[in-house]
Amino acid sequence: MKTILVVDDNELNLSTAEKILSDKYKVVPVMNGQQALTYLENGECDIILLDINMPDMDGFEALRRIRAIGQYAGIPVIFLTEDINAETEMGCFNEEAADFIAKPFVPHVMLSRISRILELEDLRHSLMNMLEEKTREVWDIKSKARQDVLTELWNRAHTEEMVNSLIEAGTHGALMMIDIDNFKSINDNYGHIAGDRTLKMFADTLRKFSADGDVLCRIGGDEFIVFVKDVTSKEELSKRASDMISDICNKIKESEFETNNSISIGIAQTPEDGTEFTKLYNSADKALYYVKQNGKNSYHFFSDKIQAENSRSGRTVDLKYLQDLMSRADTGSGAYQLDFESFHHVYNFIRRFIDRSNNDVQTVLFTVSENPDAELDAAETEFALELLEKAIYTSLRRSDVSTRYSSKQLIVILMDANNENGDKVAERIMENFNKLYTGGKIHIDYGIARMDSGGIIGKNKKD
Repeated sequence: MKTILVVDDNELNLSTAEKILSDKYKVVPVMNGQQALTYLENGECDIILLDINMPDMDGFEALRRIRAIGQYAGIPVIFLTEDINAETEMGCFNEEAADFIAKPFVPHVMLSRISRILELEDLRHSLMNMLEEKTREVWDIKSKARQDVLTELWNRAHTEEMVNSLIEAGTHGALMMIDIDNFKSINDNYGHIAGDRTLKMFADTLRKFSADGDVLCRIGGDEFIVFVKDVTSKEELSKRASDMISDICNKIKESEFETNNSISIGIAQTPEDGTEFTKLYNSADKALYYVKQNGKNSYHFFSDKIQAENSRSGRTVDLKYLQDLMSRADTGSGAYQLDFESFHHVYNFIRRFIDRSNNDVQTVLFTVSENPDAELDAAETEFALELLEKAIYTSLRRSDVSTRYSSKQLIVILMDANNENGDKVAERIMENFNKLYTGGKIHIDYGIARMDSGGIIGKNKKD
């Protein structure tokens, strides 16, 4: 039953109203405005019948105080009055009353007006609920269109919009560009389901070390962005980056992946490194590239990179000093070992070198396969590849170059070597490898091809 609060200082009026209404409604009768306010502190009602002419507090004042109670700000109120004139009617509607009922009460009129208003109120609530539900549905659709499906972080387009809005509003902060090192090896060795699980795990790490107002984004693949809002201290940003790196590396370690994964982070600050998203993104990307080229598994500020470059540009050096400075990065005596991206640039440089010098250069591709009577697993393959890398390093000269091409292959470029010499070098590598590896589960094949300015020509397959 709906509950009606009836407020009237006349006991007969209260008794009459209760008699008319009690068959269909729960009636709560009170004698004045203060009693009505006291009841509403803990009680509930669906509509109020409120007498206008009462001592101490008239109906208009009582209504204003009731409207001040948050949950009753919109409750329908019907005024009760003996004065049926234009002035009274206008006063009722000025106070946003739903209607008025004349005294003495006419039962069917009173019931009709109350029923009509309650029906309208139910319809209003129903329409409001429908509107809220549709609004939520539209918001959900828009949110999903702005989100990365896998991680539920924001996508690139929406992140750019949000970051630009924050910067335009005067927000200072930092854009972190984050990359999972060697992520492809997880997909290659353990499958895409394991890769997707790792990406979700990484998204959880970003949430863990982010504050309200930060913008979290997956650009695509294993690349992520975090816009850290209202943090300008390099010390605090460094701690945030270090915590992210430590957390995800521990999680990957717990997953028992034998893939040598880590996290690299490039950081650009606003306004110092850019006052809009694209500029910040490019600056953070350059800082990330610096980390990738200097061992990975770390973070770097774009401003530090610029400061170092500016410092170098302001220093007068001769060629001998520069040669000594650059050579400090490579003190090894064996083959020059690079990541594949760097190897790609060196490879193209060597092609140009051949075009001008006509030197003999051989390319050797080593491939890991399993012996027919032994089961191959990822850990054993990785172990064998590490030993093969060691054998290559110790077997070759400083002028030779090698890289890991895939989870099962290594490439070597032999400078100043013809087919015959290349064969001997490859056999020497295999001999050194077999001294190091005694597991018996792994078999190595290799192929040799001569390189000219157009690429690799000829083929000499060896087992």
